[in-house]
Amino acid sequence: MTCLKKSRSQMVLAFAGILLAMAIGSASAQANTAMDLFKNSGIRVGGWLNGGATFNPGQTTGFNGPVTFGDQANRAQLNQFNIFIQRAVVAEGSTWDFGGRFDFMFGSDAIFTQAYGVPAFDVNSGQPLNRSNWDLDLCCASTRYYGIALPQAYAEVYIPVGTGLNVKVGHFYTPIGYESVPAPDNFFYTHAYTMQYGEPFTHTGVLGNYKVNKNWSVIGATTTGSATGGWDGGFDKQLGNWGGIAGVTWTSDDMGSSANLSGTYGRTSTRSNEPWGLYSLVLKHRVTPKTHFVFQHDHGYAGGVLLNGVNTNAQWFGINTHLYYDLTPELSVGMRAEWFRDRDGFRVFSPGRVSAATNNQGLSYALGSNQFGNATSMPADYYEITVGMNWKAAKTLKIDWKPMQKFNVRPNVRYDNVDALHGATYRPFGGHKDQVVLSLDFMLPF
Repeated sequence: MTCLKKSRSQMVLAFAGILLAMAIGSASAQANTAMDLFKNSGIRVGGWLNGGATFNPGQTTGFNGPVTFGDQANRAQLNQFNIFIQRAVVAEGSTWDFGGRFDFMFGSDAIFTQAYGVPAFDVNSGQPLNRSNWDLDLCCASTRYYGIALPQAYAEVYIPVGTGLNVKVGHFYTPIGYESVPAPDNFFYTHAYTMQYGEPFTHTGVLGNYKVNKNWSVIGATTTGSATGGWDGGFDKQLGNWGGIAGVTWTSDDMGSSANLSGTYGRTSTRSNEPWGLYSLVLKHRVTPKTHFVFQHDHGYAGGVLLNGVNTNAQWFGINTHLYYDLTPELSVGMRAEWFRDRDGFRVFSPGRVSAATNNQGLSYALGSNQFGNATSMPADYYEITVGMNWKAAKTLKIDWKPMQKFNVRPNVRYDNVDALHGATYRPFGGHKDQVVLSLDFMLPF
């Protein structure tokens, strides 16, 4: 009888195993079919993981002064866990093509990536504003430093007119400037002040890109959803405020040099006709096959902003240079040097997380309540020098595992210094006028 029971049990287990194998096989086949459909349709799912840590021996406040991305001093942080689904459209040809992209980001960089272009208070009158609900407060208030951003959600179409016109409609990263929010697109872990405070991160609206010929291309856009001149707008506030983007790019025949001039312009908000504008000049040159040089200059303007109870025409300027050298195919070194003038104390805040995240009730989505008094600003010149390297560790160590082939390690050393204007004293770096930040981060695209 015992043998019979064992035999029956074994038969049941065997049968269950067969069913499980069939289910797994069926699921695998369905998954392969789904992947084939995705592949054949041109749809791609991908993303990246970026995290790191900084060491700042002069900082006790928990933040690296006005530095935003990589802003947390003496602690590790998960900056960006980004997943996207995209169908890229063609850039040339005689037939229409349709696609789009949607990005989901979780991490400590989310607060700088969200549609915060409607600030807590009107920049011209000081009156409270209701912030955009697109992605500013989706989750994670209890985690203090982490959140969710939806930085891109757009449809795209290729129109076969002339040499070909690409049009995006929705929410997308800005085409202005050199550095950008997505971690894989940047050499350094932290960013220049010019990018952090001098430029928009995203826009909501319609953006067109037209390639005139092999050397020249132009962009044009109309933007909405913002109370800061078309910058970082969402889908649910200030939709009556329209602005614009324009730009032109020249590229040499050998693709080794390029020059881009682009900018934004529009009225500040639906409440104010004061102008808000920016231009950005980016020059790139491949000095040798292994040496790359970048020069950038930005100039921004915001009319009639309320500062210390007085309406002022605020301006900001930035100049930064980048130099990169490829030591080997797996190892590159780089240096960035920058001067940024916040002439009126309107753009740069320390820490930047406070101004980005706080609503008109004093609640910070990132830090808790009563945070207005914890952010400081002053007319000042900011200087920064960053040196670092990019190391494709998997290639050097001969790791054959495919997901690790693009694994990138970025050690950086950054020095910041500030000079307050008009003879004032300002110490935004944890009570100091300068700081040294050592950082190490990793990047894993997938």
